[in-house]
Amino acid sequence: MNRVRLLVLNAALGALDYKLAEGMNVEPGSVVVAPLGPRTVTGIVWDEGRLPGAEVDASKLRALREVVPVPPLSEPLRRLIEWTADYYCAPLSSVARMVLSSGGALGGPTTTTEYRLSGGTPERMTPQRAAAIEALEGEQGTIRELSAIAEVSEGVLRGLVNQGVIEPVTVSIDRPYDQANADHHQPALSDDQRRVAKQLVKAVEARRFEPFLLDGVTGSGKTETYFEPVAEALRMGRQVLVLLPEIALTENFLTRFEDRFGAAPVQWHSSLKSTERRRAWRAISTGDAQVIVGARSALFLPYADLGLIVVDEAHEISFKQDDGVRYNARDVSVMRARFEEIPVLLASATPALESLHMANTGTYTKLELPSRFGGAQLPEIKLVDLTIEKPASGRWLAAPLMEALEARLETGEQSLLFLNRRGYAPLTLCRNCGHRFQCPNCSAWLVEHRLSARLACHHCGLETRPPDTCPECGEGDCLVACGPGVERIADEVAELFPEARVAVATSDTLGSPARAAEFLQKVEAKAIDVIVGTQLVTKGFHFPELTLVGVVDADLGLEGGDLRAAERTYQQVAQVAGRAGRGAKPGEVLIQTRHPDAAVIAALANGDRDAFYEAETDARRDAGAPPFGRWASIILSSEDDREAREAAARLGDTRPHLDDLMILGPAPAPLALLRNRYRYRFLINARRSANLQGVLRDWIGRQDFAPGVRVGIDIDPYSFV
Repeated sequence: MNRVRLLVLNAALGALDYKLAEGMNVEPGSVVVAPLGPRTVTGIVWDEGRLPGAEVDASKLRALREVVPVPPLSEPLRRLIEWTADYYCAPLSSVARMVLSSGGALGGPTTTTEYRLSGGTPERMTPQRAAAIEALEGEQGTIRELSAIAEVSEGVLRGLVNQGVIEPVTVSIDRPYDQANADHHQPALSDDQRRVAKQLVKAVEARRFEPFLLDGVTGSGKTETYFEPVAEALRMGRQVLVLLPEIALTENFLTRFEDRFGAAPVQWHSSLKSTERRRAWRAISTGDAQVIVGARSALFLPYADLGLIVVDEAHEISFKQDDGVRYNARDVSVMRARFEEIPVLLASATPALESLHMANTGTYTKLELPSRFGGAQLPEIKLVDLTIEKPASGRWLAAPLMEALEARLETGEQSLLFLNRRGYAPLTLCRNCGHRFQCPNCSAWLVEHRLSARLACHHCGLETRPPDTCPECGEGDCLVACGPGVERIADEVAELFPEARVAVATSDTLGSPARAAEFLQKVEAKAIDVIVGTQLVTKGFHFPELTLVGVVDADLGLEGGDLRAAERTYQQVAQVAGRAGRGAKPGEVLIQTRHPDAAVIAALANGDRDAFYEAETDARRDAGAPPFGRWASIILSSEDDREAREAAARLGDTRPHLDDLMILGPAPAPLALLRNRYRYRFLINARRSANLQGVLRDWIGRQDFAPGVRVGIDIDPYSFV
């Protein structure tokens, strides 16, 4: 047939029909370039009859310009695009854009010029040149990349290029990756690990869809266990995808992977250079990339022959995307595995309640690692009641925690203090007039960061230097920090124990794999005594000499309107507690709380996870909440508050009235102003019997919103701000 229908990457254009040029051959999934007016657009040839749209008369069809020289998107990937768009009420084009996320990969093979030290010396040595030469030893990259590594201007480096000290090197962007060897190193596994690994290996060999939940306590060796089915997939010549929740975990994983397989996996995350993304995308699409480790977006890459998907730390909420296509990579990974007809493994020490429910009902196969590897014991957990053990005025650490820290410093062991709040203080005000520093773009307070000397909004990214005087009353030297963040806790530790070597571990300080690697090296070299960190340190890190964990404020996560607050608090505290005592030395966990009788706190203290999950399951069942019912939210926003409010009111007036659906709202969102847009929310609670997506599409599709109003639908929301 000479006619094709394209899915283009612009939702406003809809489906477009074209004819084939003379001698051109395409198939469903082919990536093509097509004319559109005076310009061109990139599109994907879609299956006949699966993309709705009005048919254009054949005489009016224009011919495709070219077929992009990349493999066609596979049928399983095309079905995943359709399912994701349908389930999350998103445009097909927005999902397809995630698949073609490396525009450079579509341009065909090319080379680029990088630079490295030649071994020569400059005619005149300056301090900047000397520092650059020392920093760039063994490095290679573009002038811009080397400038960032050496922390000197590009002009300094170009001067060294002119003198031959730095030489250009032509490299192929598409050069092959080192190949992993499934049998490079075979670790000793425990009986439990071998039992679980054997079942996973069989599933990979069988080439069939089977979802697994690997429920293993912290320190049980889940990673080494799932490396065995990874090895089997490599022996079969198939690809493996491992999803991690944070970039900072990547470096730790890379080291463990290289020790096991003799070569690093291919990475995919937002910190990659454009040339690295191109190289990875093309190698993935041809099958040359064997094992891919990445953030949630790696799920939509065009794998040539996928044989296994692993979602590590599968309970983590960072697998849920909160803008654009609001998908949950944990759930979409199961659907991708289903379309690809391969096994998928969700691994966690604190599984999401929805995942546990799927395992308990037999939808997922549950595998358990009930004890720590190598005989290590789970840490002893104690509560510190802050209503009794009150910290001194202006302090945040109670006496029992300070005594435990001192004991570890005396024995040369490491400690970790956990507080899920970045910066120095969550609120800064003027002691003279009470003025509070608020973000001008959001209804949120500016957070003081003393390490970088800035006030920052954690919602829109605005940053500003703290003023010398109060902008309200003009008083100087009057700013007061209210409440603690991790930087303030670090300062307190430094004041109490001046000899202690303290490190702050947050997304601000470990924002790239390189920084994370440097941090890990210092911890392993025992160059750090006390780590003060946010939720970042709860994920997957293994510190053998860390024997004390102190939770500064266990109640923090229970505040606010998060409908999953108890579950998330349990997961965070249990995960951070699991960092203690992972080596030969026993661990201890002290949890500071004002509510020791709260169900989640008591469960943590008693180590009774099953009782907590059972109580939480009963509460969810009574409320019709997931996994027994479903949630969705609708967010309307505009730069004009009145326009947003009126649009929300009109939508509310036309709400459907159905027995299996309850619609709450509209109401101002808890974060009522975000990035200069006023926001109103609806919350929908639906029974499992409801056609939730169909109802939402029909209800919203009948509205005629003003041009300035944006409407966002969030299926299975995790954020309620």
